[in-house]
Amino acid sequence: MSDLPPMTSVKRWLVTTNHKDVGILYLATALFFLLFGGVLALIFRAHLWETGGTGLLTGNQFNQAVSAHGLLMVFWFLSPIASGFANYFVPLQIGAKDLAFPRLNALSYWFYLFSGILIAISFFQQGTFAGGWTMYAPLNVPTYTPAMEATTGSNATVLALLLFVFSITLGTVNFLTTIHRSRAEGLGLWNMPMFTWSWLLTVWMMLFAFAALLAALLLLSIDRLFLTQYFATDQGSGLLWAHLFWFFGHPEVYIVFFPALGIMFETFQTFCGRRLVGRKWVIIAMVLVAVQSFLVWMHHMFLTTINLEIKTLFMATTIGISLPFDLMVFALIYTMVKGRVRFTTPFLFSLGALVLFILGGITGVFLGAVVLDYEFRGTYWVVAHFHYVMVSGVTALIAGLYYWWPKISGKMYSETLGKLNFAVYFIGFNLLYFPMFLAWETPRRVFNYGEGMQIYHQMATVGAFVLGASFLIMFYTFAKSWISGPDAPDNPWEFSRTAEWAIPSPPPLENWDGRPSYASGRLEFVDDSKAATDGGVATGHGEATAVDTSEEEHADHASIWPLGVGFGTFVFFLGLTGLTPYVVEFAQARGLEGVGTGAEQTILYPILIVAGLAILAVTLYKFGMEEFNAPEMAIAERWPFEGVGNTKLGVWFFLASDVVVFGAAIGAFIFMRLHMGWNNWTTVPFASWPGLLNTYILLTSSFTVILALVFAERKNKKGLLGAMGATLLLGLAFMSVKAYEYSVKFADGDYWWYGIEYSIYFVTTGLHALHVVLGLLIAVFMIYRILSVDAYLEDHRPVEFFGLYWHFVDIVWVFLFPLFYLM
Repeated sequence: MSDLPPMTSVKRWLVTTNHKDVGILYLATALFFLLFGGVLALIFRAHLWETGGTGLLTGNQFNQAVSAHGLLMVFWFLSPIASGFANYFVPLQIGAKDLAFPRLNALSYWFYLFSGILIAISFFQQGTFAGGWTMYAPLNVPTYTPAMEATTGSNATVLALLLFVFSITLGTVNFLTTIHRSRAEGLGLWNMPMFTWSWLLTVWMMLFAFAALLAALLLLSIDRLFLTQYFATDQGSGLLWAHLFWFFGHPEVYIVFFPALGIMFETFQTFCGRRLVGRKWVIIAMVLVAVQSFLVWMHHMFLTTINLEIKTLFMATTIGISLPFDLMVFALIYTMVKGRVRFTTPFLFSLGALVLFILGGITGVFLGAVVLDYEFRGTYWVVAHFHYVMVSGVTALIAGLYYWWPKISGKMYSETLGKLNFAVYFIGFNLLYFPMFLAWETPRRVFNYGEGMQIYHQMATVGAFVLGASFLIMFYTFAKSWISGPDAPDNPWEFSRTAEWAIPSPPPLENWDGRPSYASGRLEFVDDSKAATDGGVATGHGEATAVDTSEEEHADHASIWPLGVGFGTFVFFLGLTGLTPYVVEFAQARGLEGVGTGAEQTILYPILIVAGLAILAVTLYKFGMEEFNAPEMAIAERWPFEGVGNTKLGVWFFLASDVVVFGAAIGAFIFMRLHMGWNNWTTVPFASWPGLLNTYILLTSSFTVILALVFAERKNKKGLLGAMGATLLLGLAFMSVKAYEYSVKFADGDYWWYGIEYSIYFVTTGLHALHVVLGLLIAVFMIYRILSVDAYLEDHRPVEFFGLYWHFVDIVWVFLFPLFYLM
């Protein structure tokens, strides 16, 4: 499938892989989840009208509403709406025709959509997760919280978040590859538009931060589904979750805010009529924040038993990370001072975002001080500060909606309605959140508060409904524009300076008629067909690829299989939500006592697991067999990855993310063992020889993978088949030894729920074994391709990519072997 149906067809939106279509899907879906989370907020704010609650919600329903609101806003709205803008505009701003991997881009969206559907379904599965959006242990497992047992709905929430992180990982790899490998000729990194710069740093942070969250969610979901003990012990489980979560959680603040900051930079430049003051210093400041974001996470943990010296160190890093933001704020202020401000709707929202962010930043300084944090932590001061920072980002994202609406829709909107929207929004926001500073003594996530606080909570509730009304005005403004607004010119803003404003509104499918080039120092569109002479074009500073650009390769824009893979994964995860009761029965039959579940066995869930796996098997096979052409740009700026192809670079980025996942799993082992006492730890394997044997097996398989690549380069089909077959057999031998090792432990009555040592051993080695199984499935598919169509003889690169993955899996085992078998 390659040709796209028209935009008025439903089929278009089910099969599209075009970056602009996917961007629109992200934007529309994120706005839906904004409404979803917003309605939940209005419900619990109404409940907070009087101390003790109005009776609108029960205690558990209040906890569910607050938890789901936080999860939906942070994960399903804030990051995805930024992804929508990035999908639509980053390729346009850098001169690319699409993202590097269009089908993976579509798959990323479908994972996102189905993860949102899964959390919506959780409300109808005995209730959604009610332990707060941060999911602190032990509130996230049923062991110590009978009121929040392992209900199917709670499982669904955790698995929905896991599926969402899969979506983020795919998108991150895609954007990193695209921005580093597909910039127009002459467009160096320094000269990229500020929104693209902000998004590049965002996805770099996402690559590592979301990998830590992925590890945490994998451990949590295994705790809930299979009764392991990571977050259910008195041996540091609560601290372990806090470290894993906040190592993700604090970078997430900047992951959310950086795209909004990029929009502020773009709109300030456009509506002040001048280049951003101190542009290069601003870029350096953003890079510093991106790096430092991984060095401040413990300031969320000042109330824990971490020693004072460590707390003081993290207080210093917290103050340090505020300094680059000072530079960025003053750059925006001086851009206004040096320019001539035009108070359009996008600029008003961007200016409002700056004001709110300054207030949020100042109030955050209090929380960065250890002594003051002791007093403020867990109160409404944190709630107010958090929203002034995060929703200032939302304010700038709304500026982006107004700024780019003419380009996306081809229609202009009413400035009068837009400015009314801003006025109602700004008043509602401050009426909602500023009283929370005054009511700071109120404990967060609790609907009982002191009598003297009632007036502030009532003001906040009124503000919440005013803020909600502002979004109705926004949607009305855009609907009116879409139906009856005047046509937008290509560039409705006089001083806009990025490439998306140089093409029609809305842009054509292929984005450009010619090839964008900045080789002359300004944007030009080059017609390569007249200059092509010998099968290649090499002008300016871009790297040329030896292709005949006189007959440009046709890029495909449609595939149904990303939707199929997304749906199959959704069905499988939905089935997993009801697995816990079956595992409880299995464990109780083997002597486990004291573990219950709020869910009952329902045969529907095992059926869904099997159906999901079947759908995945078919759709992944079709995905792999589909002929889909996504040509690399013939001439592009590719520093610092000139000598690496798109797919190989994508594999490297994926493996970098996986390093963090395994690093977190191994770190959890070291943390828990140190907490218990290194020498008090029980060595779980019955002997070291199975681990040693498996080490030899995997190292040998790495050698056979190298042989496979050599044979593919020599176009030796029999040799390639033999080497791939040997790799497959060695992988199966590894799994056989592992199965024998597990069976011996099970025969002795030692299961993964027996204690924390057993949980960590079975889960960590099991996670590695899962990677081996995935590698074996890929090897089987590749062998089938070699046999059926003589694959990889003309293009040996897929064998090399498989080898990179397989070597990584082998290297991980080299670390696991001494940790679990020798120490």
